[in-house]
Amino acid sequence: MSCQKSHAPAPAEAPERLEHWWHRATGYQIYPRSFADSNGDGVGDIPGIIGKLVHLADLGVGFIWLSPIYASPMVDNGYDISDYRAIAPEYGTLADLDRLISEARDLGIGIVMDLVVNHSSSLHAWFKAARASRDAPEHGYYIWREAAPGGGPPDDQEAVFGGPAWTWVEEVQRYYFHYFSPAQPDLNWQNPALRAEVHDMMRWWLDRGIAGFRMDVISLIGKDIDQRIYEEGPDLHPFLQEMHREVIAGREIVTIGESWSVSPETGLLYCAQERKELDMVFEFSHIREGWHPELGKFAPKPFDLVGFKRALFEWQELTRHEGWNALFLTNHDLPRQVSFYADDGKHRRNSARMLATVLHMLKGTPFIYQGEEIGMTNARFERIDQYRDLETLNHFEDQIARGVAPEEFIAGANRNSRDNARTPMQWDAGHGAGFSTGTPWIEVNSNADQINVAQDRSDPESIFAHYRHLVRLRRELDVIAFGETEPLLPDSSAIMAFQRRLGSARVLVLANFTANRQAVCLPLDTCGEGRCLVSSHRARRRIDPDLEMAPFESFAVLFDS
Repeated sequence: MSCQKSHAPAPAEAPERLEHWWHRATGYQIYPRSFADSNGDGVGDIPGIIGKLVHLADLGVGFIWLSPIYASPMVDNGYDISDYRAIAPEYGTLADLDRLISEARDLGIGIVMDLVVNHSSSLHAWFKAARASRDAPEHGYYIWREAAPGGGPPDDQEAVFGGPAWTWVEEVQRYYFHYFSPAQPDLNWQNPALRAEVHDMMRWWLDRGIAGFRMDVISLIGKDIDQRIYEEGPDLHPFLQEMHREVIAGREIVTIGESWSVSPETGLLYCAQERKELDMVFEFSHIREGWHPELGKFAPKPFDLVGFKRALFEWQELTRHEGWNALFLTNHDLPRQVSFYADDGKHRRNSARMLATVLHMLKGTPFIYQGEEIGMTNARFERIDQYRDLETLNHFEDQIARGVAPEEFIAGANRNSRDNARTPMQWDAGHGAGFSTGTPWIEVNSNADQINVAQDRSDPESIFAHYRHLVRLRRELDVIAFGETEPLLPDSSAIMAFQRRLGSARVLVLANFTANRQAVCLPLDTCGEGRCLVSSHRARRRIDPDLEMAPFESFAVLFDS
């Protein structure tokens, strides 16, 4: 096999950058219900988070994104909010949150709140007023339609969580629209008074000292349901620009949108600086690569590295000079990355470090999901009654009715269900994995006695130490924070390879995504003598055109001419 000289064009000169604090920061997502329980009721809480701040400060994260902690009936585990200015009692109080904001700030960590404003809870005071009378001002805060001629829902639109997207309210003789569940009526963003309420609520939180917002399914707020346009509707970007003018402008905060529809064609509409909308957006093209094209996320599909790389590198190219990336492989809605993308058995430790290296060496703001830093795995439940996730339970009923065998559905759920990421954080090998002295709200992963924070951190070559080192490199090296990304070996189904370039500095990154040794042939101009920044195996300094990589090996080497 003959290695050729690369013919990649020289990188274009980048425009002068305006640096913000979040450019070098690493985010850490906490799912509060499952992070740390301080009072033994089986549910994680804010005092529990405060008790673990030292762990996060040692990791080096710059901010914590909290999944919703607002008052909620918890039909969708807090993504159904009944009061945007109150804390769910099981999580604590506003005083607890103020303490968390203050103590985290003292450690150099900001608190980012989850903004869930596509919908509210059906128990929110707004909706209670809206369903009581057509004349109530709040009635216009939601989306209503008359019954179809002859009765019944106005049309056949279906909710994402299953069933009709319309629910009848007897008091007002109308149907309301809910993109998710009946307990989550959609807010009507066409109503200026509703938008003003949301803006006022956001300012209230920012005045309490939070560092910004992660905006849940924000690409839905501009929807036109009559045209069945849900994602990225015609008024999405005007609404985001208005939000920026009214709330965000002049504040040094971070704003992160979530969109399941954003594409390279629309990505910069959200995060190009001159548009004044958001700082970055969570996009899911690399995630959808793992879904069955017809049966969706609950049908297992083999991991395709070529497609995965193509999706990631497309966004690296998109944000070469404009916009910014939110980098992630796992969150509260996704499976554990070491189980999905690599090997959570014999090669778990090296797999976890390899995935971390790949993600943290890309351009953007990396996010660590709780437990990722110790290589937590999917739960592998055996029965549907072990699941708690509304989406999983609803889809189970739907697919069983369609003739799917229960064991087939469980196999898919064990790969893709949201509950894989929601099992309790594994702090130690004791009762409840150190998460709670009581009975956890969802079962602890059965491997908690082998995989936990105490065990991992006692190892000098721990996954935690590897993450901590990667977080530090982003803070210290301009080429990692801001360098352009050049893909290498795009057609390899085993190796992910790329370079980062900034000025005279160049970082070469290689990762073996397989359990087999792999021979790698590199372009001649990528090779030479450098400094090993990070490695899952032996430290590599001299890079030759032909090299061999161990199973799940990864490394990054800095060249500075």
